[in-house]
Amino acid sequence: MQTQMQAAKKGTITKAMRVVAKQEHLPAELIRDRVAEGTIAICANINHKKLIPRGVGKGLTTKVNANIGTSSAYPDPKPELAKLKAAIDAGADAVMDLSTGNNIDKSRRATLAASTIMVGTVPIYQATVHAIKTHGKVVDMTEEDILKTIEEQAKDGADFMTMHCGITQKALQTLTYEGRIMDIVSRGGSFIAGWMLHNGKENPFYAYYDEILDICC
Repeated sequence: MQTQMQAAKKGTITKAMRVVAKQEHLPAELIRDRVAEGTIAICANINHKKLIPRGVGKGLTTKVNANIGTSSAYPDPKPELAKLKAAIDAGADAVMDLSTGNNIDKSRRATLAASTIMVGTVPIYQATVHAIKTHGKVVDMTEEDILKTIEEQAKDGADFMTMHCGITQKALQTLTYEGRIMDIVSRGGSFIAGWMLHNGKENPFYAYYDEILDICC
C-alpha cells in the first residue's frame, strides 16, 4: 500500500486527492504536485474506514480541530462520542483524542468507528498511562512502550499524531539553565523531558524517528 506522497511522487492522482481537490475548488493535479513536494498533507489512514479525506497545507482553506478525550475522572467514551458529533455538526475538520482514562483503546476505536473527519492522537499520553499501570511510574516507561503505542494507534486508524520529537538532550541542556523563567508548557513534553532527565537517555521519539516513520508508512 502506498502513502499519498508516494503515489503523488509517481504521478498518480488518488481518490483522496480528487476528493480534496473538489472540496478546495482546485485542480487535482495541483493537489498532487503539492502532496509530492510535501507542502500539502492528506491525513488519511487506510484503516479509518468512514473518513472523508481532507487536505492540510499550502493554498488550502484553514482547518479546524476540536479536542476530545476521556480522563481518569471521566473514563466513559459515550460523552466523547457526543462531543465528536457536536464537532462534526459544527463543521470541524478534525478531532484530537486526548484520552487518558482507563479504557483508552476502547475510546479511540469508538471515535474512529464513528468519525467521518480526521482523528489525531497523542501517543505519549497512552504510553505514560500504560507505564504507570505496568511499571509503577512514568520514568520507568520503555522505548518499546512508546513504539508499541504508536503502532497500535496507527493500526486502529489514527490519521495523525502528535510526536514530541523536538526535545533532544541538547535542547534539554538549554531548557534547564538557571536563567530560564518559564517551565515546559506541553504536558507530553514534560513527560518526555522528565523521562530523559531520569534515565539519561535520548528522547525515543527522536532516537527512533526512522522506526516511527516506518510505522506511519
